[in-house]
Amino acid sequence: MEVAARIEEAGKEYKTGDTTIVALAPSTTVFNKGEVTLIVGPSGSGKTTLLSLLGCVIYPTTGNVWLGDTCVNHLSEAELAKIRLNEIGFVFQGFNLLAPLNALENVMQPLLLKGESRKVAKQKSLSIIRKFDMQSRVKNLPRNLSGGQQQRIAVARALVSDPKLILCDEPTASLDHKSAVLVMDMLKALSREDRAVIIVTHDTRLKKYADRTIYVSEGKISDTPFEEEFDH
Repeated sequence: MEVAARIEEAGKEYKTGDTTIVALAPSTTVFNKGEVTLIVGPSGSGKTTLLSLLGCVIYPTTGNVWLGDTCVNHLSEAELAKIRLNEIGFVFQGFNLLAPLNALENVMQPLLLKGESRKVAKQKSLSIIRKFDMQSRVKNLPRNLSGGQQQRIAVARALVSDPKLILCDEPTASLDHKSAVLVMDMLKALSREDRAVIIVTHDTRLKKYADRTIYVSEGKISDTPFEEEFDH
């Protein structure tokens, strides 16, 4: 399988006065296109730190982070912003839709930020929205959409730039069972389109969708479970 992202002895530390906090111990692993990878573990274990490293949101303190053939460690903030816009799709627990914009306008935003014309951005966005069977809701503001509908629009927005890496932070935490199934079916299908889908979650319902699970505890990662896999 082709590697979408990898970390090589990558770790993250924060200093508070004389105290050093290890958010993620030096770790090595790969994330392949065509796979759904779950990242699980208790709160404060380092899951979000790992996702932030992969998303080029923070720099590692040690080691290297690679997206495809690009080592991102020494790229400028502007270069990282370009990578986030063009190569990574983000899906959040809280949807993060822009309240004043309707569903279509929300999906169009990444393309407009890339400099696409409104006409082209609209055409591409409508094409993606149709895949998620949300074309009848394109003029709805986020507040007039259900949680499941908002998350489907959020996934469409993440996909509209055709990223090969999709990072999801608790994408089903705010959803009922039916909506969670719809969203996960979508994400599973996207992984089959030569994309890597990486999901941080506490939701045990998602295990059946995973091709691989990474366990995180006290800043350490493992391919086998620690004593506690999930918060209860």
